[in-house]
Parts: sequence; C-alpha cells; structure tokens
Amino acid sequence: MSKWGFGVIMCRTMLAALVFGSTGLGMFLMAQIVSAEGTSPTGIGCLALFGLSFGWLTLGFWNAVFGFVALVAGRRPSRYCEAAPIDRTAVVMPVHNEDPARVGAGLEVVLAELAELVEGGQFDVFLLSDSSDPIVSAEEARLVAALRRLHPRGPALFYRRRGRNVGRKAGNIADFVRRWGRGYTQMIVLDADSIMSGATMVTLARLMAANPDAGIVQTVPLPTNRRTAFARIIQFTSRIYGPVQAAGFACWTGGDANYFGHNAIIRLTAFAQHCALPHLPGEPPLGGEILSHDFVEAALMQSAGYRVFMVPDLEGSWEETPSNLIDFARRDRRWCQGNLQHGRLLGSPGLRFMGRVHLGLGLASYLTAPVWLAMLVSSSADAVVRTLSGPVYFRPGFNLFPNWPVATDAQIDLLLAMTLTALFLPKLLGLLLALCDRSVRRACGGAMALVGSAVLETLFSALMAPVMMLFQTGFIGITYVGRSISWQPQERGDRGVGWREALRHHAGQSLVGLGWGSFVAFMAPHFFWWLMPIWCGLVLAVPLCVLSSREGLGIALARWGLFLTPAETEPPRELGRLRSSLEHGGPFARVWAPAHLIRAVPPENGLPMPYPAASSAG
Repeated sequence: MSKWGFGVIMCRTMLAALVFGSTGLGMFLMAQIVSAEGTSPTGIGCLALFGLSFGWLTLGFWNAVFGFVALVAGRRPSRYCEAAPIDRTAVVMPVHNEDPARVGAGLEVVLAELAELVEGGQFDVFLLSDSSDPIVSAEEARLVAALRRLHPRGPALFYRRRGRNVGRKAGNIADFVRRWGRGYTQMIVLDADSIMSGATMVTLARLMAANPDAGIVQTVPLPTNRRTAFARIIQFTSRIYGPVQAAGFACWTGGDANYFGHNAIIRLTAFAQHCALPHLPGEPPLGGEILSHDFVEAALMQSAGYRVFMVPDLEGSWEETPSNLIDFARRDRRWCQGNLQHGRLLGSPGLRFMGRVHLGLGLASYLTAPVWLAMLVSSSADAVVRTLSGPVYFRPGFNLFPNWPVATDAQIDLLLAMTLTALFLPKLLGLLLALCDRSVRRACGGAMALVGSAVLETLFSALMAPVMMLFQTGFIGITYVGRSISWQPQERGDRGVGWREALRHHAGQSLVGLGWGSFVAFMAPHFFWWLMPIWCGLVLAVPLCVLSSREGLGIALARWGLFLTPAETEPPRELGRLRSSLEHGGPFARVWAPAHLIRAVPPENGLPMPYPAASSAG
C-alpha cells in the first residue's frame, strides 16, 4: 500500500493550511463582532473558546472535503494486494462475560465464511475468554464444542480461558501472543460483536503479505444488526456520512493511520517486540493500566518503523452499536477515561509525530465538550452583560465624539455561513455520493427516503449534541477528581430505556436546559433564539432518550422507508448468516455437545513480549 501513499505530505500540508486559515478567518470575524461595542473579559474569553471549537469543527469539515475528492477520484487502496500468498493467520476474539449465544453465532459465521474459501486452511480461530462468571464460561465451552462438530473440516477452532482478567482486553491479547504467537505471521482481532466476511479476512492477509512494512491494517467497521430507533440512526449516519470521513482520514494519514482495537490485522512479530503497553505511574483513573490501548499500540508500531494503514474501501467489516443513548454514553465514559490517559503519553520519548497527533486528537475529541460548554456559558454571560449595560456612547474621561455602535451584520452573516457550512456540508457530501450511487440509493429506500432520513438525522443529532456535551463534560470532571470506572461488558441487545431510568440520567440535564433557557429569555431575549438548539435538546432529553430506545419505533421507521441501509435491505452473506443464527437459535444449537469434545489448545509457541515494567510514561 506504500504504492498509493504518494502526496501524503502534500495532503497534510494542505489540510493544516486550510484548517489554520479557516480558523484564523473565523476568529478575525468573531473578534470584530465581540469588540464592536467594546472589549469585555467575557468577550475575550468567548473569542478564545470560539477559536478552539471552530478549529475542531473546521478539521472535520476539511477532512470530509478531502475524503469526497478521494472517493470521486476512485482511490481504492485495497486493490494493491495483488495475488500475494497468504501466511498463517490467527483470528482471535477476546471476550469477557459476553452473551454466549451472540459469541457463538458470530464465531459460526467466521468459521462458515472461511470454510468456503480455498485459503481458509491458512486460518485458525481462537476464542480467548476472560469470563469470570462460571455459567458463562461453561456455555462458552459448550458453544465451542458445538461449533467444532458443525465445522469438522473447517478452520481449527481453539478455546482458552484465563483464570484472571489481568490487563483486560490488552492483557488477553498479550497472553495469546506470548503463548501461541510464534505459530502465526499475523492475527485478525475481532470484538465479541464483530463480523467479517471471509473475502475481507483473506484480503487483509494478502495486504500484509504484499506490504512487509505494514504492522497494522485497519478496516472501517460499519455498525449493523440493531433495530431501535437510536441504533438505526447511528447505523444510517455511519453508512452515509462515514465513508467520506474515513476516506479523508486515510488520505492524509497514509501509512501513519490509527488502530481501533478490532476488525484489523496485526503483524505478530512486530506487535510482540514493540507494542507492550507502558504502566502509567500513579493510581487510576489517570494512572495504572492503559484502558484505550489501541491508539497507543498504533503509536508504538509506528515508532518501531512499521506502517499503520487504513483501507476505507474494504467492505465486509461489521460491528454493533449500543441500542440507546444511555448505553452509548456509558461506553463513551470508558473511552473518555482511556483517552484522557493519553495526555500523559504525549511527551513520551520515541513516539513519532503522527503517533502524538493521533493521541492528541483522541484527547481533544473529549476536551472539546467542556470547551464548547464554556463558550456557550461565556456567550450567554456576554449577551446578558451587554443587554444590561446597553450601548455606551461616552466612555470615562474626556470624549470629543460619541462612541457610536459599529454595525457588524456582515461579519455575523459571514461567520454564520462559515459555521453552517462546516457543520452541514460534510453531511451533504456523503448524501450526494449516496444519491449518485444507484445501488445505495435503491437499498436505502430511494432518493426521497434518503433525503428525509438525512433531515431527521440532522434534527436528532442537533438535539442530542448538547446532551452528549454535558455527559462528556461530566465524565472529564469525574475522571480528574479521581473516580475510576469498572470496564464492564457492553449491552449487546436491543435494550429499551424506561422513563424512570431516563429521568435518573437526564433529569439534571433537563433542569439545566430549562433554567438556562429561562434565564436568557428573561435577561437577554435577543440571544434566546440563538441558544434554542441547546436548551431545547436538554429539555427534551428524557422523552428523546426513551422514545429513541424503542424497538417498535425503529421497526416503524424502517416500514416507512426511513434510516434504511444496504446492510439491512440487501444484507451480504455474512450478515444473513448472523441473522439466521440469532433468529433461529443458530446452527450450532442443532449439534449441542458437552464440553469434553472441545479441541485442546495447540502447544504454546509464543513470541517474547517486552516486560511492561521496562517501559514507563509520565
């Protein structure tokens, strides 16, 4: 894939120039607006916070523009695998107290996909269990036995259970590498909710063989298989808008992309030698074991001289998303704590520039929430102060002429246009590509359904944005005061949220929105309508959370042709197999067997991992 990496430096230079140039122009206009009636402390604070928020917004905008150009130009990096031979590959699925039925159904799909391919004999599949619940671990063992009976000639399926969940998922993977890694050239890492087609797994193995400098090749997994309204909106968003952002990211990162922790292939020797995670000094939540290990492993791989690629055009890579806002936020809190730890790694010696960039972007993705909140609060305060004080025609001291107010309508209009463009043009670009692709347009219910879904998604996202802003700001505050979290399994089903649960999580947010909006309406009525998307989303948080978690509403939306995706209306073979297994008990249920029929794990033949204590970060 180094063959398609031309122009990466130019892309990065152009991106940086466009982002900083757009941000500078926005701050210049904002400075004129703020200073039109005199400079105040709240105005200066608002300007600084605006610059940070607008800079993050313009980065997403220009990334989408780059992605749109790359997709229109037809760049397909995965075609550069040629007919490279496939080396021995392990497919590993680490689990921890997951639903055994879902795990078994996913593993059955992986085995069936590989069994149909000539190259399938080069793959072995491992279920790596850290489950502490004895009932769950017993069911895992029985599922593996059943799958072995169902696919006697397919890829070998092995089951290993650790006694303790040391190091969480990263420790689970490291244990596999130490014990059995030497028997394989590379491993494909799957989560408990991951699905991959056999062709995708074979393509990943060929990409690694064709690019000996590649340490990690990451796919872009699309969420699927959930039916609540909330999850269907997420799935639609990822399918329609995601490709543009992913293509842009791949365009300017080149061989210095990132790792998402699953649905990727990793070169085992490089991983074993260079990707042992450092142990952060101090106590959790910011010290101790690193939670968000994937970004760090990608940075370590790059520091060792290996490339990390993203292949956005490679299809057949799937995952599942939380079915409701509360579970989505609960998962986000775990990611927030993990990404905040990355701030302590930014100054670590040996990291390459792009590795630090990815760690910094992961950190910034959460810090933008309190920055946005502070900007909104300072803007409200500034509006109230200016309303109470009124225009000042004569400042203290001698004034030869009155200080007439300066009209800033042109600056306001231009800045508003820039902001709306940065917010909505990336969505329009993704929608345009979908509308121009006949197969995608048909699979999404037609042009009218696509446009209608996009409009409703934009409205829903606008209402949910302030809710997530308060959630993430709270997560950051909780983390920095020293409260850690337990890393529990994710809810995998279509779980609905009741009114009592929604009130417990959102009542405070609704009160904040109601009080904020009422105060501004009374003190600065002209600013009330500018603030409407914020207070409205917060006030409606409870009913939106409850209603969007309803599976019945999601099914009704699909019946009306809204939020359809090709994965749902024209599912590929691997997703059809998964749905068949989940809806009918799974093929493995017909050959249920006792645990003693499980194949023993192969002899330990691992790769040395650097001793974690030898690597530290402050």
